Amino acid sequence: MAGNRLFQMVYLLLEKGSITAPQLASYFEVSVRTIYRDIDILSAAGIPVYTTPGKGGGISLQENFVLNKSLISEGEQEQILMALQGICIVDAENTNALLAKLSSVFQKKNVNWIEVDFSDWVKNEANESVFNTLKSAIFQNKKVSFLYFSGKGESINRLVEPLKLVFKSKDWFLYGYCCLRENNRLFKLTRIKELELTSESFTRFVAPQIFEGVEKISEKIIPVTLAFDKEMSFRVYDEFADGVTCNDDGSFLVKTHLPHNERLFSYLFSFGDKVEVIAPQSIRDELQIRLKKIQDKYIT
Repeated sequence: MAGNRLFQMVYLLLEKGSITAPQLASYFEVSVRTIYRDIDILSAAGIPVYTTPGKGGGISLQENFVLNKSLISEGEQEQILMALQGICIVDAENTNALLAKLSSVFQKKNVNWIEVDFSDWVKNEANESVFNTLKSAIFQNKKVSFLYFSGKGESINRLVEPLKLVFKSKDWFLYGYCCLRENNRLFKLTRIKELELTSESFTRFVAPQIFEGVEKISEKIIPVTLAFDKEMSFRVYDEFADGVTCNDDGSFLVKTHLPHNERLFSYLFSFGDKVEVIAPQSIRDELQIRLKKIQDKYIT
């Protein structure tokens, strides 16, 4: 507690310039004697803190003093500024000013180590709007309502207590309590439509790590062997961590495991004619049936 008070005291003196011992005592709810004891501790630690007696006097720091290596190491200063710059990505309005102030206190140039663009390459601003609205709802503890399109093709109106924005497996999700299902749920941001911030408040605990101790979604996984043309090298390296063999002609053989459901076929079709399923035969047969149906749609 005392260490935290000392740290806050330095920041108060940096901000105010000069402040009296009774004012500090009142602020920290301690005795004046304790304040003078703290001043002695700061002086012994190398902080240039001085007391000026008489009318108009008080406690102050040496002019031009900055928080350098006295309380925070060089590495810690960099970490603080980098962390704040990361927070700016999702809360620029409230964090940019603080980042600028601390950069000035530390006498360092504003760091610029990260940049995130929430829109896709066609600059769809709808996703960014959804993200910002949900962020505001989380900070204000306000319920949100929206139309949600599930993976089963259903569209259902939801009333949700938003708890956390989550980035997992290349996509953003809202984690919140669904009033319809009466349980916590994950909602993919791109499937949220007609989003509205309500005036209804809520109070609910959210776990610091929502995926900790949670079992993976159970679905049937099958081994699949795929042959890719060399033009697909960028996706092969992006999407398959192991089981990849590069052939002499630049093509690829990939042995992996994929979920055996509708998403499997959508995924395979996303490669166009640049992939061939080598095994299992059942998937090859199913693809032929689907391709025939597609072909029939274009026969006039």
